[in-house]
Amino acid sequence: MNIKNAQKEVDDWIKEHGVRYFNELTNMAQLTEEVGEVARIIARRYGEQSEKESDKDKDLGEELSDVMFVVLCLANQTGIDLQAAFDKKMDKKTKRDHNRHHSNDKLK
Repeated sequence: MNIKNAQKEVDDWIKEHGVRYFNELTNMAQLTEEVGEVARIIARRYGEQSEKESDKDKDLGEELSDVMFVVLCLANQTGIDLQAAFDKKMDKKTKRDHNRHHSNDKLK
């Protein structure tokens, strides 16, 4: 599924199940909360913090999907074509960083 289709799927879901979009500030707060949940899993599972027993069944994929859902909501409600924005970003990064990382001794 491409991003444009994902945006439409989220929009259709909101219209059918969600009544309406939360306002942008509420969605920004939700995004922050969801990113925090991702950070908690990463810090405990892959970082140096110990993982609590109650966190061991947390699904990183599910939490990343929550982040994506809210990002898609924000894009929809602010009129952003996220597919076009992402394609533009990838082109920019490819041109700018083509040799940058290969030349970085810290990555070897």
